[in-house]
Amino acid sequence: MNRKSLIVILILSSVVFTPRNLSAQRILGAVSAGINLTQVDGDEKYGFRHVGFNGGPSVIIPFGKNKKWSVTMELLFSQYGSYQRSEYAPSDSIQDSTQLGFYDGYKLHLNYVQVPVMVHFTDKKVIAGGVGFLYGQLVGVKEWEDYNDERGFVRTETNLQGPYSMADFQVLADVRIKLWQRLWVDVRYAYSILPIRTRVYVNPFTQETWTRQQYNNVITLRLTYIFNQPVEKKAKKKKEG
Repeated sequence: MNRKSLIVILILSSVVFTPRNLSAQRILGAVSAGINLTQVDGDEKYGFRHVGFNGGPSVIIPFGKNKKWSVTMELLFSQYGSYQRSEYAPSDSIQDSTQLGFYDGYKLHLNYVQVPVMVHFTDKKVIAGGVGFLYGQLVGVKEWEDYNDERGFVRTETNLQGPYSMADFQVLADVRIKLWQRLWVDVRYAYSILPIRTRVYVNPFTQETWTRQQYNNVITLRLTYIFNQPVEKKAKKKKEG
């Protein structure tokens, strides 16, 4: 993790864990944990088949009339990627030689440290919707690609020094629904603004080439607990004497 990421972690941690009597009236601390369902648009693979972790601390700053509006800033560790299971055809069933180029499996793991900043509107204290932007710093990548061509079975691997952009900028939309007191369920959609990679594909038989720009396409499902959020107490009914 680089120095900038460490500084952001320290700042957010100091805010989230500030003593209650200093920050409860203005700043709320929260923590989230859940999963990402992702695909990489432009990688010739389809479907939200990669499952990864999404979680980290956040701060929420309410503002406006009745504090229905708020700004949320998060610090997340988030796993993206892509997956395709084997599509290799047995040699005795191949009628067209180009079928030898079918992928025999593909896996991509992208690890990011992310800082989303969002504006939310909370309605009746039970549902909140928000939009915002996200900056992600790539901290790890592994890619496995298997295919069969005239050279036989081939596997390629990519490490962090590979072709992926180290920065990912995304737009995102978010809906939170209160489950119980300070516990919320979170559904989020995010999409890269800029390509995370530009790849040239080559047909090993015809040598035909084509270029695709690739983008992260993400659905996130998670739980969020807001530590110091006020909880309304139900009024006790008086017993009829």
